[in-house]
Amino acid sequence: MEIFKTKKTLLDYIERQKEMGKKVGFAPTMGALHDGHISLYEAARKENDLVISSIFVNPTQFNNASDLEKYPRTIEKDIEILEKSAFVDAVYIPEVTDIYPEGLKSKEYNFDGLENEMEGKFRPGHFNGVGTVVEELFRQVKPDNAYFGDKDYQQLAIIKKLVEKLNLPIKIHGVPIYREKNGLAMSSRNKRLDHEQCEAAKVIYETLVKVNDWFRIITVSEIYQRVKDIFEDQRGMVLEYFEIADEATLKETDFFYKDRNYRAFIVVFVGDVRLIDNMHLD
Repeated sequence: MEIFKTKKTLLDYIERQKEMGKKVGFAPTMGALHDGHISLYEAARKENDLVISSIFVNPTQFNNASDLEKYPRTIEKDIEILEKSAFVDAVYIPEVTDIYPEGLKSKEYNFDGLENEMEGKFRPGHFNGVGTVVEELFRQVKPDNAYFGDKDYQQLAIIKKLVEKLNLPIKIHGVPIYREKNGLAMSSRNKRLDHEQCEAAKVIYETLVKVNDWFRIITVSEIYQRVKDIFEDQRGMVLEYFEIADEATLKETDFFYKDRNYRAFIVVFVGDVRLIDNMHLD
């Protein structure tokens, strides 16, 4: 597996691979890799000649300085995990100046309102940061296909909109959520949970399963109340938000229409660790 730590060495490599006609698959990460990330590269391996990873903790998508400071950084272990997987041909580990040559500042984007829903309400500027780093990585790596997890479903929708708006020749693929044995969605932030917290946090997934059971049987407002009641009984947890939204627009709904697809979104603090999850409602 090749390791590139500068923009120039990456660009030279990409140019050579493109000259040979290779199809490139790419999945950017912020490191602290787990099996959920590896599932992205496994999907990419099936559809591309060359699979590239990147590891870069992007400062501009954190609206909480403490969260950025505490975000796990495990580069050596990440490289070991990628090599062991055998799915990845090269990893790009850029410096901040490779991504932000003119200083640490996000671009301003219009994602047709997708950026104003859910995470956008609670994390101002977050999706401008996401858009900035993903656009720059796309322009450097020049992938034919890019892979993102469904766990960050709103982010996935934003990136699809980014590619559409910028007319980039990249196909975006969503990859199903990879879960712990107890159902908890795999996340780099899970590393900050102790064993007891990790086990207790399975209630997040269990709640989404219940919501799917309640879907179309009781009203939206009744579902919201039941979810609120569940988390009021959980010690050491705080429900930041729960929403049921239209999958296409991400707008919250108060009624289920038969011709639309819906998804339940949830964000819970377990101690000081912010966990997100979602589920398509059948």
